[in-house]
Amino acid sequence: MTRLFAALALITAGLAAQAEEATTFTLDNGMEVVVIEDHRAPVVVHMVWYKIGSADEPVGASGVAHFLEHLLFKQTDVLEAGEFSAIVSANGGSDNAFTSYDYTAYFQRIAADRLELMMQMESNRMNNLAITADDIETERNVILEERNQRTENNPGALAREQFQAALYQNHRYGVPIIGWKHEMEQLELEDTKAFYDLYYSPNNAVLVVAGDVQPDAVKALAETYYGVIPAEAQLPERIRPQEPPQRAERRVTYVDPRVSQPYLIRSYLAPERDPGAQSEAAALVYLADLLGGSSFTSALGQALQFDRQIALYTNASYDGSSLDTDMFSVAVAPADGVTLSQAEAAMDEVINAFMEADIDPARMDSIRTQLRASEVYAKDDVQQLARRYGAALTQSLTVQDVQAWPDVLQSVTEADIKAVAAKVFNRDQSVTGWVVSSQEEAR
Repeated sequence: MTRLFAALALITAGLAAQAEEATTFTLDNGMEVVVIEDHRAPVVVHMVWYKIGSADEPVGASGVAHFLEHLLFKQTDVLEAGEFSAIVSANGGSDNAFTSYDYTAYFQRIAADRLELMMQMESNRMNNLAITADDIETERNVILEERNQRTENNPGALAREQFQAALYQNHRYGVPIIGWKHEMEQLELEDTKAFYDLYYSPNNAVLVVAGDVQPDAVKALAETYYGVIPAEAQLPERIRPQEPPQRAERRVTYVDPRVSQPYLIRSYLAPERDPGAQSEAAALVYLADLLGGSSFTSALGQALQFDRQIALYTNASYDGSSLDTDMFSVAVAPADGVTLSQAEAAMDEVINAFMEADIDPARMDSIRTQLRASEVYAKDDVQQLARRYGAALTQSLTVQDVQAWPDVLQSVTEADIKAVAAKVFNRDQSVTGWVVSSQEEAR
């Protein structure tokens, strides 16, 4: 059995080392293009990513990026409202869009011989959206209802908003992507039109095409449909307000009678992946797994859930995929009879013990193997690959950074993890949040 696992590890190591075929070029109007070839099925994923997200919104207009995402499915100069998605569906495909802090993206997954049609329609709504005052009223109600369902009716979501606003007091990462409700209610046609006219431009966009395609054919189509759109001469430099030095720990208690299980979360400011400098982020991926990955193998899970049985749930999380400073979080839900104060003290004991002890080499090898396997499996999903490149290029990373990431992950050492943990675990750059159903539980 040991030999079998060793053989599998060698196989996955060899496969993961083979970077996917990615061709890049830039159109004359500044639009970046990435083509990822995968000829195993006659399918293509066509994605347009705009380097504009909720963290780039004007002050007082939170939610306008997500609002505009909805409005792009309305009419253009040649398409009726809803016709875009109807055409995609009639051709056997699927489409959608999403907004993040750092980007807004639109995609279609469809038969490869329908790529030209997708480019024709997507390029049309890049520059020819025809939204009306009626569209604003209708869609504003839609996004407000979306906020009601996902946030207002979810105490955990409301708590996360408060905690993130406390962690990011100056940066726009402290404002929810969907927007603050009172500002969403005030969004008008002028807000969305100004945002659209300035930022929905080819020199602020990345086109990613993945699947059964040839780079030369994609380039010819891109030049035909996107290349004729003029660049935005007034596109501003992407500068955001940054966080000042945090000099004191911050604490927030969120009380909501709908909370069924009290819990605590502590979030620390943490490094993100940067161009040519991804090693700290890679080490934080390991740290999250070592501290709060599987409850059976992680430090928090073993100590608090199994050994001491004072927690029902433990977790540590880190993404690293952001343009600016990210966050690393740890969470504990205490068992019955255990107060949040006791759970927090126990959590800190585990973190301190982790910093003092050596990291088990076997756990390091296990995480490396899991990460290597996940890179292999990712190659079977062209949509996931397209998302990986699109997100990276809108968050300042390069194609080279994306393709180097698997090797960066594999090169992480125990010393790297301890060094970045010592940097991140600074209570003066953290927010500790308690979520309870009543003040009586806040003890």
